[in-house]
Amino acid sequence: MINLFEVAETNEMIAKENLDVRTITLGISLLDCIDANLVKLNEKVYQKITTVAKDLVKTGDAIEKEFGIPIVNKRISVTPMALIGGAACKSKEDFVTLAQTMDKAAEAVGVNLIGGYSALVSKGMTRVDEMLIRSIPEALHSTQRVCSSVNLGSTKTGINMDAVRLMGDIIKETAVISADNDSADCMKLVVFCNAPDDNPFMAGAFHGVTEADAVVNVGVSGPGVVKTALTRVRGENFEVLCETIKKTAFKVTRVGQLVAQEASRMLGIPFGIVDLSLAPTPAIGDSVADILCEIGLEYAGAPGTTAALALLNDQVKKGGVMASSYVGGLSGAFIPVSEDQGMIDAVTAGALTLEKLEAMTCVCSVGLDMIAIPGDTKNTTIAGIIADEMAIGMVNQKTTAVRIIPAIGKGVGEKVEFGGLFGYAPIMPVNSFSCEAFVNRRGRIPAPIHSFKN
Repeated sequence: MINLFEVAETNEMIAKENLDVRTITLGISLLDCIDANLVKLNEKVYQKITTVAKDLVKTGDAIEKEFGIPIVNKRISVTPMALIGGAACKSKEDFVTLAQTMDKAAEAVGVNLIGGYSALVSKGMTRVDEMLIRSIPEALHSTQRVCSSVNLGSTKTGINMDAVRLMGDIIKETAVISADNDSADCMKLVVFCNAPDDNPFMAGAFHGVTEADAVVNVGVSGPGVVKTALTRVRGENFEVLCETIKKTAFKVTRVGQLVAQEASRMLGIPFGIVDLSLAPTPAIGDSVADILCEIGLEYAGAPGTTAALALLNDQVKKGGVMASSYVGGLSGAFIPVSEDQGMIDAVTAGALTLEKLEAMTCVCSVGLDMIAIPGDTKNTTIAGIIADEMAIGMVNQKTTAVRIIPAIGKGVGEKVEFGGLFGYAPIMPVNSFSCEAFVNRRGRIPAPIHSFKN
């Protein structure tokens, strides 16, 4: 039973501490839409999305009104489009029409974003996979709501270095085609190692083939709530610190569980998972970096940062898993630069570097996220950064990702402006020494020895 104290406490978190449900994401399988005729395929995709998701936004708005819980985004994820378009698409231009259909369907039902313009190539690329990947720059540039992801590696299969090298080119091409808008199309493109099938967060969401025909996934947030709770135990020992984070994460996740169950009931669609990630925004007081400072760092990036982040991530998960029977997605702490004012401040102060962010990704949820780099960074250097991050995920049996923005025409000391939840980002320096000979080798990096568990 929920008592009056818990109701008042939740209202306080919403009103003063930036607690929100970051997204309700409706996953939709498009496997039954597959058709060898491109026109019919586009018609089926549009019809399936607009039919299954027709009440999603209305349902989210109703839950907000009933419970007073802000739901920032309503989103859709679909089956990776490389699987859906394989029979019909004969060129990358054909795949672009599917992205445009996804965009039209998303606009018709009123969602913020739609994910699943994706390919899964951790062990090898089919002709169709490569065709979709090469279509990504034009697909993202010609749509407003479509997000794209590519899974390049896994603990079981190793890292597909041919795909890593190709994605270095594709990210740069995506940056160039949107250069007049601070290369903003790159915000909608992410590469993964060990991508989960049930992630509700963009740009990486897709509806995995292991999922049901449709499913409701919810992503919660709440860095501000954790930060406020820690101010009350300032100076206490690590035991008190950990207990405080766990209890707070439990409360935040319970809010997500409530919203997920209610959305599932109203839509008549099964509840999938709650992703209990701490997802920051540019709003003051809604920062993961500020939590690290409250733990005892002058800035995120100072010595001790990786240890503090490991503690935070672990306690968030320990508290969250007690609040829901179905925790999934990424679940932990996001450390994007542009979406977190504390991270921006740390970069500006010189406390946080790309190399330190990479070290931090060993112990957090995702990886190098929303990081702006100079526009003249070599394609092979981008591929090398991706390869490093994929290796962290592969060896540590965790999800890692890269969402990086080469800001065409800009360099270190300048910034890119995205607005809204995406915020702005100072352009970070990149190691200028070459890795070209490494990334131009063909084939894949084998799976680590501990992947063999059969």
